Amino acid sequence: MADQPDIATVIAARAGDPAAIDRLVAGYLPLVYTIVGRALEGHADVDDVVQEVMLRVLRNLGDLREPESFRSWLVAITVRQVRERFRSRRGAPGALLHEDIRDPGADFTDLAITRLELSGQRRETAEATRWLDEENRELLSLWWLEASGELTRDEIVEATEVSRQHAAVRIQRMKGQLETARAVVRALAAQPACPELRLLTVPWDGQPGALWRKRIARHTRDCSYCSPSWNNLVAAERLLAGMALVPIPVTMTGKIVAAKTVAGGSAHLAAKIGFGVSQKVLTAALSTVAVAGAATAVVVIRHDPPPATAAVLATQPAAPRRTPGASPATTSPPASPSPSPSKTSKKPVVITAKASKKKGVGVWKFTGLKDALADVGAGWYYNWAPNNNDVPGPAGVEFVPMIWGKANVTDATIAQAKKESEGELLGFNEPDMAGQANMSVEDALAGWPKLQATGLRLGSPAVAYGGDTAGGWLDRFMTGAKDKGYRVDFITLHWYGSDFSDAAVDQFLGYVDAVHKRYGKPIWVTEYGLMNFSGSPKYPSDAQKVTFIKGSTKGLQSRSYVERYAWFGLPAVGDSVDFGLYQDGDSPTAAGQAYKAAG
Repeated sequence: MADQPDIATVIAARAGDPAAIDRLVAGYLPLVYTIVGRALEGHADVDDVVQEVMLRVLRNLGDLREPESFRSWLVAITVRQVRERFRSRRGAPGALLHEDIRDPGADFTDLAITRLELSGQRRETAEATRWLDEENRELLSLWWLEASGELTRDEIVEATEVSRQHAAVRIQRMKGQLETARAVVRALAAQPACPELRLLTVPWDGQPGALWRKRIARHTRDCSYCSPSWNNLVAAERLLAGMALVPIPVTMTGKIVAAKTVAGGSAHLAAKIGFGVSQKVLTAALSTVAVAGAATAVVVIRHDPPPATAAVLATQPAAPRRTPGASPATTSPPASPSPSPSKTSKKPVVITAKASKKKGVGVWKFTGLKDALADVGAGWYYNWAPNNNDVPGPAGVEFVPMIWGKANVTDATIAQAKKESEGELLGFNEPDMAGQANMSVEDALAGWPKLQATGLRLGSPAVAYGGDTAGGWLDRFMTGAKDKGYRVDFITLHWYGSDFSDAAVDQFLGYVDAVHKRYGKPIWVTEYGLMNFSGSPKYPSDAQKVTFIKGSTKGLQSRSYVERYAWFGLPAVGDSVDFGLYQDGDSPTAAGQAYKAAG
């Protein structure tokens, strides 16, 4: 990570040491500027938001109880100020200034390309950020810094105030949109230009936006001339690794403020920082040194910790897609997320819905789990683990074990999974995601013979996205497996849709059809649902969920090549209340009632 002030500097600054405050501002201002600049791409008020962040940080520094968490606290404040600016601008005309009158320092993309000397695919990626939705630009600003080694995933989770799983899903969706935008940038820059694309874009005003991103992307997928724009896209993480923070531009800063005496002591911020800093930022910092030094809070900004329930899915071994790097076989389950859990139901478990062998659910521990599994009429379930010790289901509902990641490819774990299985075994969980199994294709292929040796029917690794993409993670794995003579009996998929309209059903089923067409194997959809973590609203209404569940399950049931499918997920408690199926053993949500009736 960048050379930033240590904890001792934070402690000294909190105590009012002017020199330490100078170092703190100098060390972290580039980080704040980079987050704000990338998140507010195209806005002329980056300078103002940076100033507001530094004001709040300096005014409230005296209230910081844990100096070691300073950077996380700083990033959280920065994200809040970015969101506040989004809210104030939303709906306002002319939010993006015309390029002829825009402050040249506000074009963060041009600045990044120039200052970081970007070229090739790095330059394309930077240009593609202009095409991202507003909420995705905020997330991109944090993830870019994670990919380049400046932030950690924990800091992103804390700053965005969501669970680790939600952050991972949001980031994956953002990366998918970024990849689409990269193809759009390539298609528009192609020489000679595609005649059909030129005709399509005649009405376009030249300003990047969601509507034209979708139109141009759709054209590139269907056009033989433009389709190569999707080929050979290097993973964004590899492009961004090691890239430095973007230096603060001279056009933003104006002249450096001279050293100035402030009440309580002499603060030589400008002289000590050593690079151009906005006149407004420095003036604000200088004027608040005495306030921060006296530990007087003018504006109290606290980063509230996420609700206790938000952490449950991030640590629950029964759902390791929330547990990056953790072994589901060895992690102890957390306590029930309920403040005062009710007693487990004593009534006999009776399967009340017609069980469908295809229909299943993803499950993690909650009160009434066994009753809910029976009531929903699922023919099978899984918990992302090799055994169901923590989530035993009722008789007649099949448990399917999983080998979650590279660390779980051990003789003991595989033997346990084989013992629990009734004939099938699921491969690795989202190996294409850094927040999940995070495996290279080579790692997955190296571990595959041990899974194959169980003799069980074996499902492919479940990729988070791009299962139908030539050259994608799954495509390379299947090619490697074929070359090595390895067995893959069925394809497993995950899918989440952010379009809550009636079109969602066709979008989902179209993806399933495309993957089947590519590999010609049976399909298991082991996670699916409607979630939009990069926009608002995040979740569909009850009516939209019911419509989607009815349409999707009907389509899945009618496709002979779809062997199994599983909604994500069964519990509707804690941070899954907006998308789960059951609040307890016999209290289905509207979505739960629709899923219960399906199959």
